Amino acid sequence: MPILSSLILLPLLGALLTRLAAASTHVAKWVALLSSLLTLVLALFAYAQFDDASHAFQMVETYPWFEGYNIYFRLGMDGISLWLVVLTAALMPICILCSWESISERIVSFLICFLVLEALVMGVFLALDALLFYLFFEAVLIPMYLIIGVWGGANRMYAAYKFFLYTLAGSVLFLVAILYLYFTFGTMDMQTLMAQAPTLSGDVQRWLWWAMLASFAVKVPMWPVHTWLPDAHVQAPTAGSVILAGILLKMGGYGLMRFSLPMLPEASLAYADVMFALSIIAVIYTSLVALVQTDMKKLIAYSSVAHMGFVTLGLFTFNQQGVDGAYIQMISHGLVSGALFLCVGSLYDRMHTKEIAAYGGVVKVMPYFAAFFMVFTMASVGLPATSGFVGEMLVLVGAYKASPIVAAGAATGLILGAAYMLWLYRRVVFGEMVRPEIGKLVDVSRREWLIYLPLTLLVIYMGVYPSVISRSLSASTQHLITQTTRAAEREMPASLPGDADLSDTSLPSTLPATTAE
Repeated sequence: MPILSSLILLPLLGALLTRLAAASTHVAKWVALLSSLLTLVLALFAYAQFDDASHAFQMVETYPWFEGYNIYFRLGMDGISLWLVVLTAALMPICILCSWESISERIVSFLICFLVLEALVMGVFLALDALLFYLFFEAVLIPMYLIIGVWGGANRMYAAYKFFLYTLAGSVLFLVAILYLYFTFGTMDMQTLMAQAPTLSGDVQRWLWWAMLASFAVKVPMWPVHTWLPDAHVQAPTAGSVILAGILLKMGGYGLMRFSLPMLPEASLAYADVMFALSIIAVIYTSLVALVQTDMKKLIAYSSVAHMGFVTLGLFTFNQQGVDGAYIQMISHGLVSGALFLCVGSLYDRMHTKEIAAYGGVVKVMPYFAAFFMVFTMASVGLPATSGFVGEMLVLVGAYKASPIVAAGAATGLILGAAYMLWLYRRVVFGEMVRPEIGKLVDVSRREWLIYLPLTLLVIYMGVYPSVISRSLSASTQHLITQTTRAAEREMPASLPGDADLSDTSLPSTLPATTAE
């Protein structure tokens, strides 16, 4: 059974069937929901077939495409892509459910956009051909642009254009980089490029690294190219914010793990300090900005930039704890930030405002909602026994091994994160009812129970038993670290002396110990 290609084709088939059922919006909704649920079942089936002990790409499929040019439609899955595929499949039914009543115009087109988006994101995480990756990577912009521009808020066109232009501009340089690799090595096969690209000279690697970073940094997004994200979140419908924070931001981190680190190891090592600096600025600066926000969505959007700063920080520690922590942080952030945007959406559907000052005393009329909101707030803060704790703690451990100063800077973000999230929760949930409409609010509906309960269970399960992810992840991340550091050692022997002083906190001194581990 071609499992991986089916993960791409099934949502597209669902989009086609949804269009055929357009005569009845009720039927179209159910067709879209069932299509997304079947995709989730198929993703879980792929997980059941996955060999945790292997770092190799599994279930590989290769089909003729541009055979004369050595370019193929090639798909594969390893531990790094596995959980991002499962996360994508898990969030899509939730996005459709949360839009069941809130979207009333062009509902069929809305559902089709989400199913097409799911297929394209699956392609990003499964592609083993650089050109194929690029096509999926860029095609994602189209349905997301429509979701923001057609079903967004009052200033939706500005946000949609800003989102599109930011991400497209960076990706042009990424295209130049992969074309250079193709004309140098005569192939777009990513596995071949991972083996051969590290032999490029240091200067060439540096130019290619910056070209790729221009694309991945915008997608993450990293400071200072993050300004499109708050506008996009504020204007996007609830489901659009969930998919944007939960899945699309992960494509930037995934790109770093697939291209920058294994293909350009010398440049990745040389610019690790730059990534540390940008990551810490993102963590601290955007946390301070979040503290002064008056819009709930904008506050959570800035918190996303801070949390993704931990991801980029962990990836460039070049040790097992840091890289594993960065990946687990991506999965946790996908669940937690998506859940927080869903909470804001539930309040907005009832009160039609996202202003923090308009709320207060919500717990008195919506106790179940307050309980769910509390779990997701604590997970965002990084409370032990939640998924947020696992990723952030591993990143801090990995950062400390690379540089205690970097770890101290990142830890500051944890304190600020607790400040703005607890401030948000107190203002919205506790206190006096500032508006009489709040007293008429209805607690969590049956449909919302189906949304919040699975997310709550997943957040707690990941926090209590993180091995469910690390078991199938560690082999792939260890291979990535070994692949990167060994290639860097070959290219930069002078920077890796055998008698390096491990008390020195600079990154190159940590690499021999990391490799030995």
